[in-house]
Amino acid sequence: MGDMTNSDFYSKNQRNESSHGGEFGCTMEELRSLMELRGTEAVVKIKETYGDTEAICRRLKTSPVEGLPGTAPDLEKRKQIFGQNFIPPKKPKTFLQLVWEALQDVTLIILEIAAIISLGLSFYHPPGESNEGCATAQGGAEDEGEAEAGWIEGAAILLSVICVVLVTAFNDWSKEKQFRGLQSRIEQEQKFTVVRAGQVVQIPVAEIVVGDIAQVKYGDLLPADGLFIQGNDLKIDESSLTGESDQVRKSVDKDPMLLSGTHVMEGSGRMVVTAVGVNSQTGIIFTLLGAGGEEEEKKDKKGKMQDGNADASQSKAKQQDGAAAMEMQPLKSAEGGDADDKKKANMHKKEKSVLQGKLTKLAVQIGKAGLVMSAITVIILVLYFTVDTFVVNKKPWLPECTPVYVQYFVKFFIIGVTVLVVAVPEGLPLAVTISLAYSVKKMMKDNNLVRHLDACETMGNATAICSDKTGTLTTNRMTVVQAYVGDVHYKEIPDPSSINAKTMELLVNAIAINSAYTTKILPPEKEGALPRQVGNKTECGLLGFVLDLKQDYEPVRSQMPEEKLYKVYTFNSVRKSMSTVTKLPDESFRMYSKGASEIVLKKCCKILNGAGEPRVFRPRDRDEMVKKVIEPMACDGLRTICVAYRDFPSSPEPDWDNENDILNDLTCICVVGIEDPVRPEVPEAIRKCQRAGITVRMVTGDNINTARAIAIKCGIIHPGEDFLCLEGKEFNRRIRNEKGEIEQERIDKIWPKLRVLARSSPTDKHTLVKGIIDSTHTEQRQVVAVTGDGTNDGPALKKADVGFAMGIAGTDVAKEASDIILTDDNFSSIVKAVMWGRNVYDSISKFLQFQLTVNVVAVIVAFTGACITQDSPLKAVQMLWVNLIMDTFASLALATEPPTETLLLRKPYGRNKPLISRTMMKNILGHAVYQLTLIFTLLFVGEKMFQIDSGRNAPLHSPPSEHYTIIFNTFVMMQLFNEINARKIHGERNVFDGIFRNPIFCTIVLGTFAIQIVIVQFGGKPFSCSPLQLDQWMWCIFIGLGELVWGQVIATIPTSRLKFLKEAGRLTQKEEIPEEELNEDVEEIDHAERELRRGQILWFRGLNRIQTQIEVVNTFKSGASFQGALRRQSSVTSQSQDVANLSSPSRVSLSNALSSPTSLPPAAAGTYMPGGPSEPSGRRHEPQRAAAGLRSCP
Repeated sequence: MGDMTNSDFYSKNQRNESSHGGEFGCTMEELRSLMELRGTEAVVKIKETYGDTEAICRRLKTSPVEGLPGTAPDLEKRKQIFGQNFIPPKKPKTFLQLVWEALQDVTLIILEIAAIISLGLSFYHPPGESNEGCATAQGGAEDEGEAEAGWIEGAAILLSVICVVLVTAFNDWSKEKQFRGLQSRIEQEQKFTVVRAGQVVQIPVAEIVVGDIAQVKYGDLLPADGLFIQGNDLKIDESSLTGESDQVRKSVDKDPMLLSGTHVMEGSGRMVVTAVGVNSQTGIIFTLLGAGGEEEEKKDKKGKMQDGNADASQSKAKQQDGAAAMEMQPLKSAEGGDADDKKKANMHKKEKSVLQGKLTKLAVQIGKAGLVMSAITVIILVLYFTVDTFVVNKKPWLPECTPVYVQYFVKFFIIGVTVLVVAVPEGLPLAVTISLAYSVKKMMKDNNLVRHLDACETMGNATAICSDKTGTLTTNRMTVVQAYVGDVHYKEIPDPSSINAKTMELLVNAIAINSAYTTKILPPEKEGALPRQVGNKTECGLLGFVLDLKQDYEPVRSQMPEEKLYKVYTFNSVRKSMSTVTKLPDESFRMYSKGASEIVLKKCCKILNGAGEPRVFRPRDRDEMVKKVIEPMACDGLRTICVAYRDFPSSPEPDWDNENDILNDLTCICVVGIEDPVRPEVPEAIRKCQRAGITVRMVTGDNINTARAIAIKCGIIHPGEDFLCLEGKEFNRRIRNEKGEIEQERIDKIWPKLRVLARSSPTDKHTLVKGIIDSTHTEQRQVVAVTGDGTNDGPALKKADVGFAMGIAGTDVAKEASDIILTDDNFSSIVKAVMWGRNVYDSISKFLQFQLTVNVVAVIVAFTGACITQDSPLKAVQMLWVNLIMDTFASLALATEPPTETLLLRKPYGRNKPLISRTMMKNILGHAVYQLTLIFTLLFVGEKMFQIDSGRNAPLHSPPSEHYTIIFNTFVMMQLFNEINARKIHGERNVFDGIFRNPIFCTIVLGTFAIQIVIVQFGGKPFSCSPLQLDQWMWCIFIGLGELVWGQVIATIPTSRLKFLKEAGRLTQKEEIPEEELNEDVEEIDHAERELRRGQILWFRGLNRIQTQIEVVNTFKSGASFQGALRRQSSVTSQSQDVANLSSPSRVSLSNALSSPTSLPPAAAGTYMPGGPSEPSGRRHEPQRAAAGLRSCP
């Protein structure tokens, strides 16, 4: 199909159609225009033109039941005529475009200008050059050959600029490529269920063709346009296309139009595909947006469709709708580039990621300082030169000398620019990018598919995780382990013979018919493995129960195929039950229901007894059953499901839309307890999280006893702790005021102790997440991660700082709203994400520590050198080489350190923890002192030490001196050894720890060393180097090694003593709260006052603590009731409502908490205790306070 534009593509299809006139009964254009109609218009049009949807199926040569035959030639022909289901992606930026973008860097532009001026002047030989009168203060003879080489400096600067640009561009390019690879991974994994040759198969979305019969169900994102042919209760969220948030109900006779990119919110059904790819509704919008290649550049390789990349960039459309699509475009470096587009698209992510905010701020601060320094350097040099030449030596300004003077000025300008270049850490964005890209690539191996780069680093700061239960903490292999049938509670699967035949038949029918027909249990793939569960796992558990009772559900289903079902009330988060109505042979109706036992039992008024006869089931029987059957099951951590039925007379036919009347007066068949075992690796993972200062909360739709049992198994709650387990209803009652509005203060009273939220609706989950994020209850803003798999989790996933969607069980909608997809649905992968996130943060800090040391030293050396000797001891080209080492290579070396388990031993850095801690500041300044001392010693007395010619005060184009080469070489050696020091930022002693686990680091250090030898020995004029002797080399390396020894000296100085050190790169609270939310009066508080206030608060806290302790001690002494003291104390800490219900069942009794005061894990107490890791843990949580759950903050 070669290179064709989209419009050619259409016209070619037109031609195809005319030639294949007889092939299909309708053309692509007809179908495309049909899909643009909505609702009744569409129904009318279908009636007029085709008759009905069946007729369209016939014209498209497909069967509503059997689907397409699925033969290759047929599929190929459909693709030729109707197009493929994939939208050609936007062309990636070419390498040259990226180079051009890299050239836009301000410092580079300044350097280029300087270099060009320098080059131009070196070729300009004014007549006055030989004129002795122009000779400057520095005098000194130049031989001809040297003067000829004046162009080398300019050329070398240009060359190094080119290097920097190419490296940056290549990085961007490879990142974009990686990102597209990732993209295509996500897209190839996207499958959709279609019927072909009577078999239900899952095929990649790109393989869908016009005429396919697709099965749509709750949670799908429709991959193509189609007509609804059969199904029940289908409701679609079309907001991605129409912007209307109301769900649209679909039916064959009222509104059969199903559009690509829309979400199925309820129900299930089948559709015949009528338009795919660029012809579908989403595709048309994308073409307008230019995502199908800009209209002018329509020469988009249509041939791509055949080659391998076809799948790669498949269907951007169905993958994301509208905004989300833009958001997936690769993002540029940490600041600049596409970051702003990303922001627009990514409105729901509230602030810049923590790290980016801090980095941008830091870069600006450093840049300003550099600019000032370079300006001063230039001014001093120029002044010194003019004063010296024209005032002291009283030289006249001769016109023929002008070019010579200009050349001097250019040289000064170049030195100034060099100072600036070294001061500005251009390596920062590079380091962030490399670190993130590397982490993202490695996280793929740890089953984390990262969709937004910054999510990976935000995860390192997470302080709370709100996790789903089913499938994340548990294996999602549901099995029925207990049952209550015919008045008997069986603790294991009952013997089939013990169940009455009537009851058995009802049970099998109720389970087989009243579940999605797509749910099946297939034989295991390997010998000895468990049977495969396909479809909804709870239903699989029930079908497994039928098989365990030695019955079979297949015959029942084939006898009552899906088309014959009279009406289906599908499961949704409001109903929490599913019902199916069937027509019996005698024209009467029978409805089967199943759902959460507490909900379905409320609607039962009869129950089958041991003889299979219904008997009356009164509310008090129900209460007894809850106590005797359901609660014991739930306390074993089982989900209880009730199966029931109801018969309706044939006339008058019931009003099926009046759900409340229909779903009532049921007869209970049985109640089963389904076990979903906890994943074996979860308790350990949760323990790691708690140790790392992350609170894990469980938010589930299950009943509270089940949830609590599982939470104890997982280790989310420990007996003897003070925690809350709430149901959704109770949670809402506590957080809403009389008017029913949610109040933040009320949430603040609950969330610090809340560990389990059961029977929760999607809105509860969203409320909780929002409440924790907006809380000002702790000094640090909480960073919340959320896991979700269902469509209803979308809002919470979007609201959270990091949303994890399940790769296997997750619906498309959930994946769409998420930042990271867990490809194995496993909670322990989240712990890996935390580790990687913290690692990114640490890598950046390591890089900064290294880079800033170099910056400080280089700037001061260049500055003082220039001011004292009128010439920077480090030449522009050498500076650029140093810049290359420290920027590009160091960012590679330090940003690719693999994470270690020790990262999980510290608490999260908060949002306002500075990027450069005191310890790092100490290291930076300490090493700078060492390096400066040595360099200045070498500069001013080096020639005496090595018995060589002094390099100071050399004339303009003089040959490079050994003296300055030694300085340059020593400088680089010190950087190399300091790079090893920079591997540790928390003041650890052993800097070599784990160095061989990072081959990149070793390679880069050795590589840099090798290149340095080449530069010094053979660099000559361009690098202003003169070859050195072996003993001089030895001295350079020896001084470099001194860095490691000095590093140990610095580590000995306690940071706590160095109060004067300022931290840098902190995000203040002020910056992250949007301006409009800040009250004016808050802004007036200046820093000193804030410190003062903090002092007061800490003082009060201390006092309060002592009071509490005295009170507790006194209470124990007097033997008075412990609870009395608690009650008194609690009124102080405004927690009365919590302590008042100490007796409620969800509270753990205090006695056992006190009996083991030592066994309290610090995470439990640390969550609400003030004071950070700096306090010895013993002081951080006095057991008695933790047990009582009191906070003694004012």
